[in-house]
Amino acid sequence: MALSKDLDELVQAQVISQQTADEITAYYASKKEASGSSLFVIFGVLGAILVGLGIILIIAHNWDHLSRLQKTILAFVPLVSAQGFCAFSLIRKRNNQRWVESSAAFLFFSLAAAIAMIGQIYNIPGDLPAFLMTWMLLSLPMIYIMKSSMLSMLYLIGITGYGAETGYSSQDPSEWYYWAMLLGALPHYYLLLKKHPKGYFTHIHHWLIALSLTTMLGTVAHSHEELMFIAYCSLFGLFYAIGHFSLFQSVGTLANGYKLIGALGTLIILLILSFEEFWSHLSQPRWQLPDVLTSPEFLVSLLITLAATWVLSLRIRKVGLPHILPMEWVFLLFIPTYMVGFFSSISVLIVNLIILTLGILTVRQGAREAHLGLLNYGLIIVTMLIVSRFFDDQIPFVWRGILFVLVGIGFFIANYWMLKKRKENV
Repeated sequence: MALSKDLDELVQAQVISQQTADEITAYYASKKEASGSSLFVIFGVLGAILVGLGIILIIAHNWDHLSRLQKTILAFVPLVSAQGFCAFSLIRKRNNQRWVESSAAFLFFSLAAAIAMIGQIYNIPGDLPAFLMTWMLLSLPMIYIMKSSMLSMLYLIGITGYGAETGYSSQDPSEWYYWAMLLGALPHYYLLLKKHPKGYFTHIHHWLIALSLTTMLGTVAHSHEELMFIAYCSLFGLFYAIGHFSLFQSVGTLANGYKLIGALGTLIILLILSFEEFWSHLSQPRWQLPDVLTSPEFLVSLLITLAATWVLSLRIRKVGLPHILPMEWVFLLFIPTYMVGFFSSISVLIVNLIILTLGILTVRQGAREAHLGLLNYGLIIVTMLIVSRFFDDQIPFVWRGILFVLVGIGFFIANYWMLKKRKENV
């Protein structure tokens, strides 16, 4: 109402034309509708999940009193019902996202219930990985039939659970099936990036894929686990560089899962390695060169590092070397630093200097660009380093206290100066 009144006033004052006023009204109306639609989709999916769980609980309550035939029929009731809702959504409600996503979520959980109940009724042997794999493989085609982003998200969570169960608890070859199943979800992710780059479901997919890859990378480690630090640091460097692509420039910070996971992951690794105790437990490796070069850890580390380097080169070509952020170089500095650490304790000092330099350069960039968030981010990096040193027994308590006071004063002065500078430029 207020918007319409303001626009009428601008039209009467001949500041804007009536056509421009109509376009502005249509834009905000479509924006409000899109926001409401997303909320309805979320509640619709939650409703479908609750209905499915309710049906399962009702059946479970009377389970022991039913015959095998009755149990078999009831096992398929939720599944058939869900398929009916999906068919109705495809035929009559194809353009209604609430119907499509809700019915797809209902089908996803109904499928799991049917598999579990049939296995229990007929005493079919199996374990959790086999159940998850069957469930995910049967769900995969429905992502593309229903064109459901919710189903794709649930599928990513499911295959990550399967991969973690097989990859961390056994040396079974089936742990590699995760990577093949992940490829099955990527076409839908590509379509989301192409058609809905700023969509709510697209943002969640960024987070899920980055978290899934982070979780599953550790399953590669078998005999040369020490190399996985290089693989992880390069992976986070790759994420951080991807998070600065033009695709993510106009989205909010929380929507950029690659950038946040890349930054946090890199900092966590550096902070872990900033303790001398870590290096004292990292014994000098006795590697046979042919074994190392053919190990999965080395090959994966090399592949990810090359990918991160290639993406960084694309960034340099596009924005120029002076505009590359300090965090983007860390994975390249990390490799020689880490390798030297097998033979010398100087790596502890180098890691601490890298963290301190990151913080100082980030603060400098934030001050130069008058970006309050970037400035505080740099100060937080320095604070994290000082907090880590707080637990270092070699530094006296007095010096630790002085460092905390200095950083606190730095926070106050930097923010006060930045806010004062902004007011002067207004």
